[in-house]
Amino acid sequence: MTEKQLARLKEKEERVRLRLEKELARTQGLMVYEHQFADKGLICGIDEVGRGPLAGPVMAGAVILPKDHPILYLNDSKKLSAKKRDQLYDVIMQEAVAVGIGRVDQEEIDAINILQATYRAMRQAIEGLAPKPDFLLVDAVTIPDTGLPQCPIIKGDAKSVSIAAASIVAKVTRDRLMEDYDRLYPEYHFAKNKGYGTAEHIAALKKYGPCPLHRKTFIQRILEDR
Repeated sequence: MTEKQLARLKEKEERVRLRLEKELARTQGLMVYEHQFADKGLICGIDEVGRGPLAGPVMAGAVILPKDHPILYLNDSKKLSAKKRDQLYDVIMQEAVAVGIGRVDQEEIDAINILQATYRAMRQAIEGLAPKPDFLLVDAVTIPDTGLPQCPIIKGDAKSVSIAAASIVAKVTRDRLMEDYDRLYPEYHFAKNKGYGTAEHIAALKKYGPCPLHRKTFIQRILEDR
């Protein structure tokens, strides 16, 4: 290896080292709440996905992360590419102390309203954890009837690694489900819109009417305007 090649290699290694240091510092900055409540025991992050779509379930993720080593690159799932979310999902599922998923389908959303359905999905996610958590960090809301102390954090998926991990697990799980549903109901393009009310989705809804996945309470006005 020439001196020039060696210099370039060292420059590359230095850039990698600096990027890693920067990411470690960013991740530590997202562990403020985890450190603040460390004396409470096992801390669980909770987030939901799917409150706004016209079709499909609302889902929640609950994640207890390891204390001994941080998972890098965690962030609000909406700020990550689909490829990065998939990569982090695999890391979370492999390294987390526990992961729980909650799911409430469209029929139940119509019956009890989206807020209560969201709470129910979150409680299901908590119930799916083993071991059980001692303290909850929750994105934006306080979950009723958990029997556990909790701290709601506005925009928590961008402020807490635990909530960020939960948001990634919930979104990847729901996105994959909606992609499966796309094969059953291709006219609505669920693989692309994930059930959200895009112009293409609304046009298909007006043309074909609803399918069994649609939330009746969410689409009444759209159907009235046909």
